[in-house]
Amino acid sequence: MNYEKLPKYLTQEQVKTFFSKITQKRDYALFGVIYKYGLRVSEASFLNLEDIDLERRKIRITRAKGGISGERTIFPDLLNKLKAYLMERKDNSPALFTGKRGRLKKRMIQALFYRYAKEANLERYSIHCLRHSIAVHLLEDGQGIEFVQDQLGHRNIKNTLIYSKITNPRREEIYRELENSRKVVKI
Repeated sequence: MNYEKLPKYLTQEQVKTFFSKITQKRDYALFGVIYKYGLRVSEASFLNLEDIDLERRKIRITRAKGGISGERTIFPDLLNKLKAYLMERKDNSPALFTGKRGRLKKRMIQALFYRYAKEANLERYSIHCLRHSIAVHLLEDGQGIEFVQDQLGHRNIKNTLIYSKITNPRREEIYRELENSRKVVKI
């Protein structure tokens, strides 16, 4: 049989545990942006200071892999984390997320993720699970598949539909209705 492999994702509790292990303001803002906007590591690495407009509460995201780039509203909780990080930052790099050697590269971001994931007992996950997690969490919240597609920057909605195989609030609602249906035989 040819089963489609479902993406690995973190539950909401696991995401909370992961973030509870983060000690640095930069890292909290970094992983907050990755999670909230479903970014790939390369997309987070390429973010520049000019992509953030704190006054208008906007972030400009350039997508990789032919995804749809665009401007998004910055979530209020994330806005506070970004402000806290930017207030303590001391370098003049155009990059949004920097380390001792300038722009944080993909491997450094992955290493940071693994460090915090290990502390949270989530070492079997990769950083890409944050992208999958926000998709699942948005659907669990009842957001439409089109919104999830837009949030992830998917050009083709078929790429987004995989998440509806993990969670689908409408399907769950229908199952609850069917439990009480007189037209479906109880066995």
